[in-house]
Amino acid sequence: MRGSEEERLDALFQAFRDCPTPEPGVNFMPNLWARIESRRSFTFSFRRMASAFVTAALALSVALGLYLAIPRSNQSYYSQTYVEALSEANSLDTPDIVGPVLLDRSDASR
Repeated sequence: MRGSEEERLDALFQAFRDCPTPEPGVNFMPNLWARIESRRSFTFSFRRMASAFVTAALALSVALGLYLAIPRSNQSYYSQTYVEALSEANSLDTPDIVGPVLLDRSDASR
């Protein structure tokens, strides 16, 4: 049984060797690339655009980070912190925050 399979395989290889090898034509590569380009789908184009967008966003993030990290000689912004500004605006001395609430129950019982 093994001999017949080997003989059939040898016959198949011999038939393959006897076939003429086709030579590619002059327009083989241009036609091949045209077929490849025609089969490219929208997802491939979308993937390329998304990759370019991510690269641009990364570059912009690095540029903004460097811009904010470089100290400026003329600091024109106010150097007070947010907590300091809140403590000045709403000090505990103001009567509307600390003042007691009076409830007159005499009017409610009549």
